[in-house]
Amino acid sequence: MVRKGLIVGNWKMNINHLEAIQVVQKLSYRLDLGDYERVDVAVVPAFTALRSVQTVIEADRLPIGLGAQNCHWEESGAFTGEVSAGMLAKLSVNYVLAGHSERRALFGETDDMVNRKVKAILSHQMTPILCVGETLDQREAGETLAVVTGQLMGGLSGMDADAVTSTVIAYEPVWAIGTGQTATPEDAAEVVSAIRVALGERWGDAAEHVRILYGGSVNAGNIAALMAKRDIDGGLVGGASLDPDSFASIVRYWI
Repeated sequence: MVRKGLIVGNWKMNINHLEAIQVVQKLSYRLDLGDYERVDVAVVPAFTALRSVQTVIEADRLPIGLGAQNCHWEESGAFTGEVSAGMLAKLSVNYVLAGHSERRALFGETDDMVNRKVKAILSHQMTPILCVGETLDQREAGETLAVVTGQLMGGLSGMDADAVTSTVIAYEPVWAIGTGQTATPEDAAEVVSAIRVALGERWGDAAEHVRILYGGSVNAGNIAALMAKRDIDGGLVGGASLDPDSFASIVRYWI
């Protein structure tokens, strides 16, 4: 089963809409059609920059996917400060993160909340990127696989095989996010392979169609070794995606 690679840049709460335009334009200058044929590329700006980046992508006909960092599971209502999946779909958003560790740790998101978000994203024909990962304490306690598979099954609860194959999974060990530390390619591959096994045990052959990304201090120096692992299909890139040169080098990991 050949799964096309996917490299996603999560800009988090950085750069305003004017800076976002510049970053995506500069990124496009550094990539060519051959790069996009090898791997899918997406950027995930802050909500305030989504419309600006959408306009650039569409006006310049860039083969770059647009992602959002979060959404609410309800269609509308008295949820001050929230954004619905339907609102994102109207901006031609392709991907939406669900359950990022920062959302879980800082904003108290539970597996049930993440599951509702995943279903809302799918209902608007967008692709959820379901994030899972363990803390350092959990890793040192030998609980990595239990924690990760628990988050996985919680986030995908009540979904059939078709819905699962329409979802991207991102394994991000919490201890490696923004710390400069990264799991070794072997460590990352072990957990990602366990995720695929868990998917297969529950949803059968659908597991081979699901793209699984690794995130956590991904950079131009480690991406090639990570992508060499059979079950790792791409990267969820944080800080390194804010620099067009750095991000382009990650996208072009085979060079």
